[in-house]
Amino acid sequence: MTFDMMIVFGLLGLAVILFIFDLLRVDLVGLLMMVLLPLTGVVSPEEAVAGLSSNAVVSIIAVMILGAGLNKTGVMNSVAAYIIKVAGRSETRIMLIISSTVSVISSFMQNIGAAALFLPATMRISRELNIAASKILMPMGFAAITGGCLTLVGSSPLIMLNDLMAGWWANNSEAVHGAPFVPLGLLSVTPIGIALLIGVLVYFLFLGRKLLPSDACSLDEDCMDKRLEKIYGHDVGHSYEVQVPFTASSATLGELELRPLYHLTVIGIAKQGGREKILAPMRDSRIDPGDSLWIMSSNSNIREAAGELSWKVKDEHDIFAKENSKEESGVVEGVVIPQSNLSNHSMEDLRFRELFQVNPLAIVRGEELIMEEINITKLRQGDTILLQGKWPQFRLLQQKMDVVFIEEILGEELKPDRIRCAVFFLLLSLVLALVFNVKLSIALLTGALGMILTRIIPADRAYEAVDWRTVFLLSGLIPLGTAFENTGAAAYLATTLLDSIGTPGPLLLMFVISLLTAFFSLVASNVGAAVLMVPLAMNMAAGIGSNPVVAAMVVGLSASNTFVLPTHQVNALIMRPGGYRTKDYMKTGIGVTIMYTFILVGCLGLFYSI
Repeated sequence: MTFDMMIVFGLLGLAVILFIFDLLRVDLVGLLMMVLLPLTGVVSPEEAVAGLSSNAVVSIIAVMILGAGLNKTGVMNSVAAYIIKVAGRSETRIMLIISSTVSVISSFMQNIGAAALFLPATMRISRELNIAASKILMPMGFAAITGGCLTLVGSSPLIMLNDLMAGWWANNSEAVHGAPFVPLGLLSVTPIGIALLIGVLVYFLFLGRKLLPSDACSLDEDCMDKRLEKIYGHDVGHSYEVQVPFTASSATLGELELRPLYHLTVIGIAKQGGREKILAPMRDSRIDPGDSLWIMSSNSNIREAAGELSWKVKDEHDIFAKENSKEESGVVEGVVIPQSNLSNHSMEDLRFRELFQVNPLAIVRGEELIMEEINITKLRQGDTILLQGKWPQFRLLQQKMDVVFIEEILGEELKPDRIRCAVFFLLLSLVLALVFNVKLSIALLTGALGMILTRIIPADRAYEAVDWRTVFLLSGLIPLGTAFENTGAAAYLATTLLDSIGTPGPLLLMFVISLLTAFFSLVASNVGAAVLMVPLAMNMAAGIGSNPVVAAMVVGLSASNTFVLPTHQVNALIMRPGGYRTKDYMKTGIGVTIMYTFILVGCLGLFYSI
């Protein structure tokens, strides 16, 4: 072992410790490696920053912009709505449908592209159904990685496998007794890939999801504003959906006097099972037997009203699930500014509900919280109005009235008229990569640039769509893989371990090759692992009289066994949206890695009689 090798192993150990104990943010760990590697002399300065321009990193930047563009047109909203329609509100069914779909797409395009395309839809489903994103994203990511094993074009190691084997075969004709080289077909790995994918899905179905974090509000930046909850939570409360019994009498909101009696606000009425919905209803809006109501109220008030009026409070939003989504609506504070056209007028005078379709919930005047008769209360300069409504309506209100919103107005304005244009640029990227063999990063950048130039997404929004933490994490780990290969540390570790096991049986050899490849894929890159391990594995297999092609196939498939650390592009992509930490990958990924290895070796015995 050389001194450079010891430095590389030491830096790897440092990175793993920082990952495990969360001593630094993951992107800072990447930047630290980018700095320490050239300072110690194990890589050149050019190699240290080469990760910033690598195919993987540029591809991630491009697919994030593509995903933002598709989201801007509402394409992914339609995808999310369809998945909810098929899967219902079951977390398990949604996880299986999304993971299976992404894995199939990943079988013919790069897994990072498949995962990135479904990320906006998955996040929308999570918010709309109030399911923790962490419960869906990691299964989806692992399925995307495994889906790359379904065909010979699903992942970079498998794409280059025939070329690597052909090079070895040409130089080792004696070891194969002069037999001609027969390349693997497109579907040669499919039986094993299907078994691996089923194993991953079954793992998450019964065990893996129990190991994932589930605190939705700590994972999603768009969760309820804690400041508003602290100020108004006990009085205004939260959103509820109730069912009016069929035995109830028909009455208007004014006749029921719900606000003065119970301090609750009806913000939506659904009739005929949801086929007709009235948002921001007026005092003369009628509530009929069998209607569903969307209400803002404290828990104690809604229970009191439900008990006296025989309403049924639903466990979760059903008919108003979409409207209650953080993507669709929210609660914000607006301040009446000096010289405002609101001063000395009531919201009833200004026809707030009728014109702007927003629901006033409370008025704060100094230390006073006004909950009753807020529609007829004359507004004053400095009053704070708590409002609920859809995000586009707040933008309209902001344009027409002299009110300043304290919170950011969420929910992007969609451009459904640009759907065809956005889909065209997505398909253009795929065609360039799959049909014309244009480098993936260039193909994806072509589509991303097309979306910017045609103003589907503004240039500034495109920069905001990129998760720079992910970019710098991967950019810093790529030179670490380069150092492993350049210093000979990877070859030293592989040959030392393979030599130490002597002359193993075929299955034991494949098991060791699989674990070694998985390790190098974690700490270096899956492509580097394949380049290093294919010749070594084929030599070892030929030496014990086993099939070298099968050994090379094990390397190609094991290069996707990268679940323990967030070093794979897909794992890095979903880390921040899912709110995952390194220990979450380790806790969940170790089981997947072990299962993956045993299924792979077991399939070799089943399909290849090893």
